[in-house]
Amino acid sequence: MVKSTGRESYGTSPASNGGRYAISVASQLAGMHPQTLRKYERQGLIRPARSGGNVRLYSEGDVRRLRAVRYLVEERGLNLSGVEMALEIGRRMREFRRQLATRSRKQLAADIHSFLEWLGQHDDQMDGE
Repeated sequence: MVKSTGRESYGTSPASNGGRYAISVASQLAGMHPQTLRKYERQGLIRPARSGGNVRLYSEGDVRRLRAVRYLVEERGLNLSGVEMALEIGRRMREFRRQLATRSRKQLAADIHSFLEWLGQHDDQMDGE
């Protein structure tokens, strides 16, 4: 039985996110030390589900996200603020794609304008400072 931690996992509830890997297994699958997973959780980059005994349970989606974080840090040289921004950009782009079919051009233009303003406000974080 998985219980909620009060925070939603990215797009799914903790009970339904498929959390099935303990931290030792998830860290091996992601190619990271378990302490790194704990650090990323503290930073808010990952939110594993919790078991009734408060054991972290990582889903396939969590492992994919951890691999993406590792790629962005190791291969692209982003700091954790940059990683957070890159993941948020990806999330927003997926959201825009879903909305594309149902929204008018005027609404989409306003959304894009809002997104570009947001991006400009966070430009310094993208530079790794």
